[in-house]
Amino acid sequence: MTDLNVLLTNAMARITQQPGSVSALARLSGGANMESWAFDWHADGQTHALVLRRSPSPELMAGRSYGHATEAALIRIAVAAGVRAPFVFGELIASDALGSGYVMARVDAEVNPARIVADPAPQLINDIARELARIHAIPTQNLPPLGAQSPEAMVADLRTRFADYGGDRPVMALALNWLAAHLPTPVAPVLLHGDFRIGNLMATPAGLAAVLDWELCHLGDRHQDLAFGCINSWRFGQIDRPAFGVSDFETFFAAYTRESGVAVDRARFRFWLVYSTLWWGLCCLQMAQIWRIGADASLERAVIGRRTSETEVDLLLLLEEEAPPAERGAIAAPASPIVRRLGEPSQSELLEAIAGWLGDEIKPKAQGRDRFMVAVALNALGMLTRAEAGPDLIHDKGLADDLLEGRATLATPGLLARLKAGALAKLTADQPRYSALARARELWTHTEK
Repeated sequence: MTDLNVLLTNAMARITQQPGSVSALARLSGGANMESWAFDWHADGQTHALVLRRSPSPELMAGRSYGHATEAALIRIAVAAGVRAPFVFGELIASDALGSGYVMARVDAEVNPARIVADPAPQLINDIARELARIHAIPTQNLPPLGAQSPEAMVADLRTRFADYGGDRPVMALALNWLAAHLPTPVAPVLLHGDFRIGNLMATPAGLAAVLDWELCHLGDRHQDLAFGCINSWRFGQIDRPAFGVSDFETFFAAYTRESGVAVDRARFRFWLVYSTLWWGLCCLQMAQIWRIGADASLERAVIGRRTSETEVDLLLLLEEEAPPAERGAIAAPASPIVRRLGEPSQSELLEAIAGWLGDEIKPKAQGRDRFMVAVALNALGMLTRAEAGPDLIHDKGLADDLLEGRATLATPGLLARLKAGALAKLTADQPRYSALARARELWTHTEK
């Protein structure tokens, strides 16, 4: 197999039409769907700091509305419209033997979500509103062909995906039924980024530096873009800053209205907030399926599949207000932690031992993506250890069918309490530090931990 460095050197010589050399090639962490590689390109006495964004496997591109050539074209159009996106140097072609992708400029700014939301620049929420307004203002006639669906078709697609992944999670079925009953009226479509959120935004102390990951662009209701980055999974622990994890809704809405000249419709925003939360939960199940069929055998892909439980608690927190007051009471706390026993080590103790070895001996020696993957492995081992604490209460095909068809609702006596208990138990095992878990326990069980 030809070395990646050699292949990239040949590709860059073709793109820039001059010989040169590649150095400092390193895989970047993150990127659930695509690989990103940082490198330096030396040619004609100059050095360019670049990033290769690629999909090495055709299977990972299956089902996408367009390929990387269109994605690169969209970024160029956005840059021309004043959007802060990286300059695209050129696209890969088949003879490069690097898969599908393109090369773009490397931006010197923070991309780590936790660091950005921990101390966001005061200007950041205004910058976010400005960039969204600029994207939404790009004339659609200037764009390459893009997909566009009605909200009704998009909800129907989620329902199909839900069935494909088993159709046995009642909270998701509840959300699907709610979406079908609250479809917004049609509006003139605009260009949507489709994945505009912290994690795909780079920032500095001065504000937003770059908008990344344009693979989900499509035409639709601007409120979908406004809501997507506000789901709790993309707030990265800042549950009390609902607007992108950096501000409040009122400040964000006012900034977007000021930048775009379009007032935010609260009902539309709520629809797309519920939709986006459910969409991400189904994407997590899709990640698990991609791993299961071998299209991507990475541990990271499998572990993301267990993040679905985050979205189920988020959905219940969003939808609970529509239940009758009598059904909103407190529930029993989740199962108690695992009780240790004497004698031979239990399964959970062996998992704990492996996690200790990885954390104490392997992680300190690892660097770059290897260190990131050790953290992913530790997370997976923790899930398995905590899963012994209680029964699996979240899978119920019969109940999910009843909720989908409206035979069961939030008004069904005792149903909401059952859904809460199952969602809390699952999230406690999967992601015990997820911000909504503490909030849900406080609201539902009157405990803080």
